[in-house]
Amino acid sequence: MRTLVLLGLVGLAAQLVDGSLGMAYGVTSTTLLLAIGANPAAASATVHLAEIGTTLASGASHWRFGNVDWKVVLKIGIPGAVGAFAGATVLSRLSTEVAAPVMSLILLSLGLYLLIRFTVRGLDRKNLGKPLRKRFLTPLGLVGGFLDATGGGGWGPVGTPALLASGRIEPRKVIGSIDTSEFLVALAASAGFIIGIGSSGIDFAWVGVLLVGGLIAAPIAAWLVRHIPPRVLGSAVGGVIVLTNTRTLLRSDWIAAPAGIALAVYIAIAVVWIAAVAYSVRRHLAERDVGAPVLDKAGSPEPVDAGAEAPARVEAPAPETA
Repeated sequence: MRTLVLLGLVGLAAQLVDGSLGMAYGVTSTTLLLAIGANPAAASATVHLAEIGTTLASGASHWRFGNVDWKVVLKIGIPGAVGAFAGATVLSRLSTEVAAPVMSLILLSLGLYLLIRFTVRGLDRKNLGKPLRKRFLTPLGLVGGFLDATGGGGWGPVGTPALLASGRIEPRKVIGSIDTSEFLVALAASAGFIIGIGSSGIDFAWVGVLLVGGLIAAPIAAWLVRHIPPRVLGSAVGGVIVLTNTRTLLRSDWIAAPAGIALAVYIAIAVVWIAAVAYSVRRHLAERDVGAPVLDKAGSPEPVDAGAEAPARVEAPAPETA
């Protein structure tokens, strides 16, 4: 029961992150599942099975609010499903001793990407309105789907920043289209894992509590995104992923680092992580104070600080008297 409660909280936390950033549900969930001792292939399979439900609910919500570009969903989602099935097949054939450090290395890379991306650049918005070409979306989907299955996550961290960086689709439709297309990726990855390791290797109680936690968190995340800037949250989550997967790698047979060296590495990562979050907070406050529009993930201006100076009111001219 204690494990199930913990997994429910994992699903809750992961969906809060994903709902606020448009990414990192799989990376966060798989990282935490590995930290409590789950088998790498079973961990990724568990997360993807839960994502079938969470991405379906998320996609339906985005569709209702007009946040989905169906052309983008098909152009990136179908190759993403192909890549995810291939990635699941590869991971299913690796031994646990090999798969654990391999997956941690992929997750560490994605964590570093999140940490650097959101700390240094935030969310880019350029070239809005230009068409997205199939020759860009197809390889992006293949790579994102493969990494998502082998690393237990990666569809959002690969797809969302790439589409935002292109600047050719408004931010709210980037999030909606990536979340909706992830349903195809989760479905294909789950099929690949069931074929590769069978359903006996998957604990469906774990799947259920992850799904429940994610469904509870979905509306909360919609509220949270208006109060915690994506830049700050991205830096914070990236640091968690880097620290957790560094720990796994240092303890693996690949490195087997002595306790003293491992502690020094943890302290160094923690210092960099705290500095990154502090920098992100400062940058966000500086942009807000100078009056630059701070946009949420849907591309809408965030609420203005109540203490900010109101714009000067222009008095209407008095009517002329006869």
